[in-house]
Amino acid sequence: MSDREEKKNWVLGLICGALMGGGAILPGVSGGVLCVVFGYYRPMMEILTHPKRGLSKYWRMFVPVAMGWVLGFFGFAKLIAVLFSASELLATWLFIGLIVGTMPSLFREAGKEGRGWPSWAALTVCALAMGAGLYYVGHVATVQVEPNFWWYTFCGFLWGLGIVIPGMTTASILMSLGLYQHLTEGISNLDIVVMTAWIPGLVVTVALLSRLMSYLFRAHYSVAFHGVVGIVIASTVMIIPTAYTGAGEALGAAVCFFGGFAIAFLLDQIE
Repeated sequence: MSDREEKKNWVLGLICGALMGGGAILPGVSGGVLCVVFGYYRPMMEILTHPKRGLSKYWRMFVPVAMGWVLGFFGFAKLIAVLFSASELLATWLFIGLIVGTMPSLFREAGKEGRGWPSWAALTVCALAMGAGLYYVGHVATVQVEPNFWWYTFCGFLWGLGIVIPGMTTASILMSLGLYQHLTEGISNLDIVVMTAWIPGLVVTVALLSRLMSYLFRAHYSVAFHGVVGIVIASTVMIIPTAYTGAGEALGAAVCFFGGFAIAFLLDQIE
């Protein structure tokens, strides 16, 4: 490989890594799906399931990607913290628009290997289970979700799932539990409590589940992916704001929703 080609690959790796890092933290944008689109998912899963063999084959490829991922992830974490501090309601509607805008590509990806009644059953069961669970925690149980070490570890667990499962965007689940803003602020500020809980939760989840998820998506792709779609739908419905200060705020919410939808739709067309 010539020096020019190597430099080109480094630049492309940095850009793709930054986009995947942003996708890992932006609601509605799946870092896992971007990983598939850019051709890094299979090499990444080989590294996770067979580290010694995978690293010896792909370490040169993933050095610029990893650097870009870190830059994109922490850069977007700062941006999200600013948006939520400006207006939590409008930021939520922007992210709902992003999520809804990705649904066509998610359905398309889920049906890539066909869909039968087991696929629709998985979507329905996962959507109902997730919706019921989130509703119970938020409206029925006396559980008060206060951000602490263990909840941030749970956030790491969910983020780990988002890495090994293409299409799994965990931000909407965290938003429905009231944890997303606290987590992104902690990450952007490198808060020691957040980082020491979130990172181990993420690493342990990836280490334990990468082989299982690799098998499920290889052996039962359609059923597994439709289950993911059901989870995304239910967790998004649960974060829809219902209280507004007036018509102006409602109009702003509509603008943010359609803006988020348009961004996600255009990104899908580029892909």
